[in-house]
This record gives sequence, C-alpha cells and structure tokens, in this order.
Amino acid sequence: MSLPKIVSPDEWIAARKAFLAKEKAATKQRDALNAERRELPMVEVEKDYEFDGPDGKVSLLDLFEGRKQLIVYHFMFHPDWEDGCPSCTAGTDEISPGFLDHLRTRDTSYAIVSRAPLEKLERWKAKRGWDIPWYSSNDGDFSYDFGATIDASRGYDDFNFRSLDEYAEMGQESMKTSEQPYDMPGRTCFLQVDGRVFRTYSHYARGLESTGGCYYFLDLTALGRQEDWEEPKGRTESARSNIPDFAS
Repeated sequence: MSLPKIVSPDEWIAARKAFLAKEKAATKQRDALNAERRELPMVEVEKDYEFDGPDGKVSLLDLFEGRKQLIVYHFMFHPDWEDGCPSCTAGTDEISPGFLDHLRTRDTSYAIVSRAPLEKLERWKAKRGWDIPWYSSNDGDFSYDFGATIDASRGYDDFNFRSLDEYAEMGQESMKTSEQPYDMPGRTCFLQVDGRVFRTYSHYARGLESTGGCYYFLDLTALGRQEDWEEPKGRTESARSNIPDFAS
C-alpha cells in the first residue's frame, strides 16, 4: 500500500479545496438520492410470519414494539452453526444503546433476525454483551422472502435483485455453486399503518456499509479500509474471530 505524496502546505490546501468541491457535489447527490428513496413505493406484507423471541412466539408486527417503523438486520447465523458470522458480529458490535435510543426517539425500532434456533442466538448475544432484540425465524419463510437466504430448490435463487445465473455470468460462480441453503447479510425497513405492515426498502452487499459505522470513518483516512493487510503473527483464534470477513 502506497502512502500519500508529500507536498508543501500551499499544495495541500489547493488539493484539499479541489477535492472539497467533489465532496460537496457528492453530498448533494446523496441528499437527492435519499429524498428519492423516501419516495419509493411500498408493498404490503400479507404473510403471517412467526418468530421465536425471549418471551415466546411473536409476529412481525410485534417486532415494531408499538412504533411506526422497524429496521430488521438479517444476521448470518446458519441453523447448524455454533457461532454467528464474524462480519455480522463485527457490525453488530458497533450498535450502541445510544444508537438504539436515537432510533426509538424517532419512532423506529431495530431488531435482528436469523435462522438459527433462539438458544444459539441468546448464547451468542450474551457472549458478545449485546442488548439488542434478536429473533429466530426458525428456517421459516421470512429470511427467504426478504432476500437473505438462498435456496434454489425452494424457488429463492436471487440475491440483491440479481439471479444466481446473472452472478455466474459476472464471474461470481460461487454464488450459484455454493451449498444451499446459505445466508447473506441484509437490512429491510418496514412501516406499519393502523396495524398493516409494509416493506419500504431492502439493501444488501456493499450497500449495507452506506449507513455509517467503522467503514464510513475508515473511508475518511489515508489508509482506507486496509483490506490487503497481513495478519499479525501470534494472533489468537478468539481475536481472529473478531475480524470482519471482507470476502463475505
């Protein structure tokens, strides 16, 4: 990885001002995109989904906890796994009580949903010290219907609004050849109006990073995300498990 060029203070100011113009243009474009996103149509969720929670069986409407909006993070946790996905774990580590409070102040709830049994989710949640609502879909249709679980045998053969054949044509054959079913990360936003639930937005893959977190701040630095780093010698397995799997 190369380091930035060394220049004089005047040259640095000139370069910074030139780049500032691009940043302002990108900010305006992002604002326009956010406004357009808010104007996207929504679709009513008519299927009755059921989840296992700490207090028993709950519905999708229950996940709102009485608020108008709900953000669901599709956390990769295969029913056969004993531990949660390292990348999903790293991202969830950054969800603070203050973050949740700020959402709730704006009438928005946040919840995690995975296919693994509730007892596995509760164990991993306790190990990580999280206090975030986490529910098991128990391999029901929820994660499949909302694009987070791939299983062509059940008719779920697309991810991030592309078919597995399209991924294969793009050179990403593993999306099609990997053993199914398998999970992918994602985030889905819901709105409830008088007890009716609507899906307003879903995003996956690199789009998940656009909401902020450590990647956003790393993008502001000279060394960026440092994805081509070499693992330090002597790193323990427990420490290694805390490192995001960038390939996923």
